Amino acid sequence: MNAKLKGYTKGSLETRVAGADPYQLVQMLMAGVLENLNYAKGAIQRKDLEKKSHYLSKAQAIVDSLRYSLDDTAGAQATGNLRELYMYMSARIADASIDMDVDAIDEVARLMLDIKGAWDQIPVDQRDVAMNQMQQASGA
Repeated sequence: MNAKLKGYTKGSLETRVAGADPYQLVQMLMAGVLENLNYAKGAIQRKDLEKKSHYLSKAQAIVDSLRYSLDDTAGAQATGNLRELYMYMSARIADASIDMDVDAIDEVARLMLDIKGAWDQIPVDQRDVAMNQMQQASGA
């Protein structure tokens, strides 16, 4: 990617992040996992080990960020299940990196698509209620 396009893309992302609420940030993170998994899969198919490692590391870091950002006060069982799923996904990304395994990448992508699909279905009014509760809890 040339420098001007890269600068524009980075600036566009920074603008979207700055204007995003927490719900939208999670959507962006999930999309980032999927994007990096896709790039890593292509790198494996091209046998580009450096790019494979780069993209899988980014995907794994985002999955770990999603896991660490889970709110334990919101539905403990669901949160625990999601935390375990994120841990599994992180382990599968590591497997994909070590074994050059595109099937593991596909598995993680399917799992993330399922999670993202459920996340995307949350009605706007419920998102607003959750956002207000988070702001009140944080004293904002």
